[in-house]
Amino acid sequence: MKKYILAFAFAIFSVAFSNAQEEIYGQEQLPINTSKSEIKWSCDYSFYFSGHFGIVKFKEGHFLKSEGKITGGTFSIDLNTLIAQDMNEEGNQSLSDHLKDADFFEVKKFPTATIVITSIRYHDATHFEANATMTIKGVTQPVKFQAQLNFEKKIMTTKFKIDRTLWGVNYNSKLKDKAISDAIGFEVKIIL
Repeated sequence: MKKYILAFAFAIFSVAFSNAQEEIYGQEQLPINTSKSEIKWSCDYSFYFSGHFGIVKFKEGHFLKSEGKITGGTFSIDLNTLIAQDMNEEGNQSLSDHLKDADFFEVKKFPTATIVITSIRYHDATHFEANATMTIKGVTQPVKFQAQLNFEKKIMTTKFKIDRTLWGVNYNSKLKDKAISDAIGFEVKIIL
């Protein structure tokens, strides 16, 4: 009988503690739909109007919600899904493989990238500026972006660019007119 009473008391304590934690931290996790969410990437040549583009997929992720507002989030990107889409099938495959090797993202060693939203400043009910950290190739750097929320469709969208060299993505073409810009652009759509 003592065992049952102790087990019951432990169960009540566990529930009370988890509820107290929820009240203390006041944040709810909202998992994203990784099959519908998408990241489009683009990288231009430095000296003429052209470049490459493609997609990469989320591995997992969630927003943090407090008092009815998005307050943060953590997202993992599966770099094994990185593909180019701007050429024929053979060209896309060749570029995708090159992007995954040590010249660029070194995916065998660093298979994921992460974005952690650390703070949000709202402009109005559906627009905000996010401060975040982005980790690529084991290097973490701050990023900032503007985002828009569509509550009816449960979608967040944003566009931003990073300087790839800050993360050690330092490939340089020897041909000046084929040099790749240091900027990588991202167009992100996250769906709950």
